Amino acid sequence: MRMFLAILACKVSKCLLKLIGRGSSLPGDIALKICPDVLSRVKLPEQVIAVTGSNGKTSTVEMIAQVMRKSGKKVIWNKEGSNQIAGVTAIILSNCTFGGKVKGDVLLLESDERYAKYSFKFFAPTHYIITNLYRDQLTRNGHPEWVYESVKESIRPESQLILNADDPLVSRYGMDRDNVIWFGMDKQDFSTDHATGVYNDGAFCPECKHRMSYDYYHYAHIGSYHCDNCGHKKHDTQYTVTNVDYDSGIVTINGKYKIKLLFKSVYNVYNILACFAACSIVGIDGDVIADELSHYFLKSGRILQFKLGVNKGTFLIAKHENSVASDRVYDYIIRKNQPCSVIIIIDSVSRRYSTGETSWLWDIDYGVLKADCIQHLYLLGRHAKDLETRLSYTDIDIAKVTVNEDIPAALDEIATKPLGKLYTVTCFSDKEKFLSKVELTQAEEDV
Repeated sequence: MRMFLAILACKVSKCLLKLIGRGSSLPGDIALKICPDVLSRVKLPEQVIAVTGSNGKTSTVEMIAQVMRKSGKKVIWNKEGSNQIAGVTAIILSNCTFGGKVKGDVLLLESDERYAKYSFKFFAPTHYIITNLYRDQLTRNGHPEWVYESVKESIRPESQLILNADDPLVSRYGMDRDNVIWFGMDKQDFSTDHATGVYNDGAFCPECKHRMSYDYYHYAHIGSYHCDNCGHKKHDTQYTVTNVDYDSGIVTINGKYKIKLLFKSVYNVYNILACFAACSIVGIDGDVIADELSHYFLKSGRILQFKLGVNKGTFLIAKHENSVASDRVYDYIIRKNQPCSVIIIIDSVSRRYSTGETSWLWDIDYGVLKADCIQHLYLLGRHAKDLETRLSYTDIDIAKVTVNEDIPAALDEIATKPLGKLYTVTCFSDKEKFLSKVELTQAEEDV
């Protein structure tokens, strides 16, 4: 009876929220108060795929859902991104019969890396993808090795792990374990023999704390590594990006499957690879996966095209408090190597908690923004002056920097200037403050 009441309450509250134009994890909270162990009582589909990690969760889940639906599977997934236990509960129960059976072929879950242990206390994913672990949201997450321990508590013996072999921290989850599938990337033209960025979280082995050696880096601490002390090293991979050609916009997997990159970013390459691995493992043909991914542009709102006055631009999400995400976005802009101006908005640091803590700005390699292709930088929002201080410790010409804490006024002024190509970089917490001032346009591929 308690399970029935929890499902009923979840469905009713979700319908009421939908009527007033709101979506949230509240229905899950209500259900869990009625029946705290409801997730252990429902009947799940045979395939339960979970994705966690610091970056790439939402995009990877969206791509997996797209490929699986196109292959004829009914996929239940948390497309709204509510990825803590209440959100996971809400998506499961709202797609249940009143008898507790989930109405789908596949349950696909994005799970917050800190809270996965609470969701998977009640059930085990059949396949568990772990994308990467970085410095992210210092205020709530602390160090990546602390997050590692939290994710470790979510891993069940019966789950098949799908792990990023190029991340020395993530790869520890596969130690002394047989049911592991590995994915990774071979050395590419853009790979380096030295760490780039402000810091190097791959300097020491996460297993024994002795100094780590790298054959090459793709970015940050992601690459081919080995520890001469304990033997921890990059594992051989079953799913491998064998070539990335940014000029032609083609990524090749396992030397055979060619996928068009609709967004030419190394992050996107890894997300595609994780999706390819997961979909292959559940039996979808590689050619079918490659064809679908070659024609699918993400709908999650992380990459958008816009017009601001006479200027056309690209809106890019880079999570505040996540230096690796910011570094990759700026690398993408610079690699395009076209004259442009960049708008950086830092107003509300987080959607989840109130904080004015901005030490994470010093982890981001803003020095790359001195590139000749970047003609002007606009620093907007409450923390614009904090960012200005950070930039003063780089070689960026201060003459090409404009600072304005008033976002609407700054955007109105920018709209009057013929600047050409614009890029706007901000986080979800500040997204609507920008989008409310621009006209969105359609884009089917990288522009």
